[in-house]
This record gives sequence, structure tokens and C-alpha cells, in this order.
Amino acid sequence: MKKKYIVFLLFMSMLPASGFAQEAKFKALFMYNFTKYLEWPAARKQGDFVIGIYGASAITQELNVIAGKKTVGTQNIQVKVVSTPAEVGMCHILYVPENKSSKVPEIITQCSGKSVVLITDKPGMAQTLSGLNYVNVDGKQSFEINKALIEKQGVKVNSVLLSLGIVIE
Repeated sequence: MKKKYIVFLLFMSMLPASGFAQEAKFKALFMYNFTKYLEWPAARKQGDFVIGIYGASAITQELNVIAGKKTVGTQNIQVKVVSTPAEVGMCHILYVPENKSSKVPEIITQCSGKSVVLITDKPGMAQTLSGLNYVNVDGKQSFEINKALIEKQGVKVNSVLLSLGIVIE
């Protein structure tokens, strides 16, 4: 009986991890696909395409897998973990996980005018702070999009992206 209990506990401890891993994979794929419908200014189309992750996140590993196989246009993808708001200006995309969302106002100050698309993961963030925000709708991963905030950064939004997400006016 004790052996069955231990096996059950091990099995149960693996379930949330695989759920989180699957969620991170979906978010990473969404993030890569966003790049197909966003257009950065010509000056940002040189060198590597930098995807920044603010702090530790499971999405980092999934993005590194994508970066090893894909490009954004002619740019190689570089995934960079950043730990201070001062480091975010060189990113094309910056993902801020929910546990770091208190830093978003300071991050926005550092991103201003640098063509950085901010992606968050906390309900309500796309209302006033981020261009894209991951949400869960009826148990499925989706995203909110605030076109005005993205375009304020000098990045153009293709109408196809608007049709795929939940538009925030």
C-alpha cells in the first residue's frame, strides 16, 4: 500500500509540471507567430532579433528551441534573460511573466521610443500597459492585443493579428 501511495504522489507531482511545460510551449509558439504579423522599423531589422524574458520563466527554454530552428525574416533569433529594466531597450519583444508584472511601469519607461513590443501575462495588463497579453479563455490559450500601444512604439500591426486575438480598444 505504501509503495502505491508513493507512486501516486510521484505521478501527481509530474502532472502540473507537464501542464506548465505545455503552457510555456504554447506561449512561446504564440510569441514566435506574433513576429509574422508585426513589422518593426527598418533600423530594427539589422542584427539579431532579440526576445527578452524578464527574469526566470519556463518559456525561456521553449523559445531557445524555436530560436535554434527559426528566424524572423532574415534575422536570427536571440533569447536573452534580462534582470533589470535598463536591459530591455535592446529587445524587439519583451515578455514579462506575471510574477514580475509590478516592474511593468518602470520597464515601459525604459522601452519608450525603442520599438519594443511588450508581452505580459496578467489579467488587465493590455488595457493600459502592454501591447499583447496572454489570457486563458474557456480553458484555451489566447491573447489580448492593444494595437494603439504597439503602434505607439513604432511597430506596425497587421490586421490578421487583430483577427486572431481579443482586441483591446
